[in-house]
Amino acid sequence: MANISYNKIEFVKSAAYCKDLPEDRGYEVAFAGRSNAGKSSALNALTNRKNLAKTSSKPGKTQHINLFRLDKSRILVDLPGYGFSKVNRAEKARWQGELTKYLAERQCLKGIVLVMDIRHPLTELDRTMIEFAESTNRDIHIILSKSDKLKRGKIAATVLKVKKQLKEFSIEITMQPFSSENGNGLKELRQKLDLWYSEKTASIDATLTNTDSSDQ
Repeated sequence: MANISYNKIEFVKSAAYCKDLPEDRGYEVAFAGRSNAGKSSALNALTNRKNLAKTSSKPGKTQHINLFRLDKSRILVDLPGYGFSKVNRAEKARWQGELTKYLAERQCLKGIVLVMDIRHPLTELDRTMIEFAESTNRDIHIILSKSDKLKRGKIAATVLKVKKQLKEFSIEITMQPFSSENGNGLKELRQKLDLWYSEKTASIDATLTNTDSSDQ
């Protein structure tokens, strides 16, 4: 399993279109999520940076594919938040097309971290995102963000409920609660990314990640 220093991350570029992305090689992991679900805060917590990903009270701050380099072969990708209402219809259509193309064609993409607000999980837009991933056979790791807003019993009940709802999908989906405020779940998130970024990923028994997520 890879042992990566997420604190040494560096910005690579911001791309409006898939054709502007770097060469399709190495290992990429993409972060996605509904606007205001806590995606930017999760990325900042992961990398121990205050402003790696811009946080804002205005949904839709990220409207391009932003790429960050961890080392010469590993890239972290910040995808635009979806569901924001103040972006015009043409821009929404453009991004939907680019997202579909990215998921379908990007060979170096090893997995998607899908960020959901634990208080409002599995919205219609989240399901659409999972269906995109399912149609292109991409694995997903869900982080239920803002877990500090709920008591422990409510967190456990929400995780159990969402797990049951996810059984309808055919791809591998793992899950954990997470809080960028108190660091809950940060270690588990890094372990998951290390697994995806490892050159031996294909030979690692998938039950390992299922065990990790069930212990939350």
